[in-house]
Amino acid sequence: MAKKVLEALKGMDFIVESHMAESMGMKGVPISEMKVDVLITVGGDGTILRTLQANDAPVMGVNAGVLGFLTEVQSDEVKGAIKRLSEGKYHVDERLKLKTVLDGRRLEDATNEAVVHTAHIAKMRDFAISIDGTPATEIRADGIILATPTGSTSYAMSVGSSIIDPRVEAFVIAPIAPFRLAARPLVVAAKSKISVTIKEPKECTMVIDGQVEFRIRGDEKLVFTASEKKAKFVSFKDDFYRNLEEKLIASAPFAAHRH
Repeated sequence: MAKKVLEALKGMDFIVESHMAESMGMKGVPISEMKVDVLITVGGDGTILRTLQANDAPVMGVNAGVLGFLTEVQSDEVKGAIKRLSEGKYHVDERLKLKTVLDGRRLEDATNEAVVHTAHIAKMRDFAISIDGTPATEIRADGIILATPTGSTSYAMSVGSSIIDPRVEAFVIAPIAPFRLAARPLVVAAKSKISVTIKEPKECTMVIDGQVEFRIRGDEKLVFTASEKKAKFVSFKDDFYRNLEEKLIASAPFAAHRH
């Protein structure tokens, strides 16, 4: 698929990511050092999420994965999509990203979600959550998910959270296997400052976008806010709901998935 993309790019000004270039006997550039108008990813949603952590350029995803909910282009559409790209016949869809600060240290931004989970199997944690300095709820659960609207169709959806239109400026706080039946996902305004502490501190793991993992002691303070950066996606059409129907609702075996 990568070769198919390179073939379609012939005659255009482009550079190739280092590892891919090496496998093809070419010279390449690390994603973090690329200064480009558009990044073309070849793979699934995980590839897109990794790319968005390394570079702020708009991404056009070519699906070479299983589901590819975030990808814009299917394998048989590559040539036409790149032609439209070169002609400027596209728009850029900007999405919220989640900023995570751990005891004053900023971690990678999340396009989908940040997950705080017990580091020990079958051991719950007590999470105290405050919104803008006001105590909001306490949740005893295996973990919690803080998701963007983009991430509401990913891990958050699989634990029972609502799907949020990406145009809505909001975040979702969703418990993972909560102890109380009354513990439900909470939707908060994107301008909110969400603080999370763990009562009776014990070791936990935090994972951002399923790509980077941090081991935390449990006595740290976690603060989540909207990032000043945006996740940017190349789009040829506004079809969030059609995409939702085709890839999540109609495709029953993939109804609960991870990007």
